[in-house]
Order: sequence, then structure tokens, then C-alpha cells
Amino acid sequence: MKFEVREHETLADCLARMREAGYTPVRRMEKPIFHETKDGEVAVLKQQIVFVGRKIEE
Repeated sequence: MKFEVREHETLADCLARMREAGYTPVRRMEKPIFHETKDGEVAVLKQQIVFVGRKIEE
């Protein structure tokens, strides 16, 4: 299952949300989100972080 770090959420908050749902992180992916500026240049707007989780077996 994938868990995206939400806007105004810290990495620790996202990991806590994963634990509450019963998942442990096994992979972290990052990708830049681009936007076009008024003068036509492409710039990085923000970084999207997604954790892939595996169900915790008890």
C-alpha cells in the first residue's frame, strides 16, 4: 500500500499514520513536481514523497 506525505505533514506524521494503519515502510520514493514560471522557464515546485508499506504480521 502506498502512503503519500500530505501537504503540511512531516515525515514522522506520515510514518505514524502508517503504523496506525498496520503497515511498516519498505521503500521511499521521491519525485519532483514541476511548474512553468511566467517567463516560460520550468522550475521545481515541490518534492513529492511516497512510502510503500507492507502489512505488519502479528
